[in-house]
Amino acid sequence: MAAMKKTVFAPHADCPCGSGLTYGDCCGRWHVGWAEGVYAPTPEALMRSRYSAYVLGLIDYLLATWHPSTSPGELELSPVKWLGLEVRHAQATGDAGVVEFVARYRDNGRGVRLHEVSRFVREASGWQYIDGLPGDTASD
Repeated sequence: MAAMKKTVFAPHADCPCGSGLTYGDCCGRWHVGWAEGVYAPTPEALMRSRYSAYVLGLIDYLLATWHPSTSPGELELSPVKWLGLEVRHAQATGDAGVVEFVARYRDNGRGVRLHEVSRFVREASGWQYIDGLPGDTASD
């Protein structure tokens, strides 16, 4: 597996997830805190932090926040240019949550929209991604 270079990101820069917060006040704190047991408090916060981890090439974080029952075990990221994230709906009931989102990216010059409804579960190690049901993935 070829490792993808991690992108260094300034804490005061706008967060890649599009929340309007700085990276340090948004996804950065979950990326840094995971190893110390500081977890994203909601499914939406985890999903946003996972999007930012894809943007920044943080494979260890993506694998750590993937539920063991569905984790691929290892991951190689495609060299795409992530363009933005739109969260359409987020809900948590007890220890289960869902987040519907559209992520836009450019792959070999072609614009792509990934529409997904992701499922999350909360366990002792915080919220974890289970899987996603595809929505309408379309090309521009």
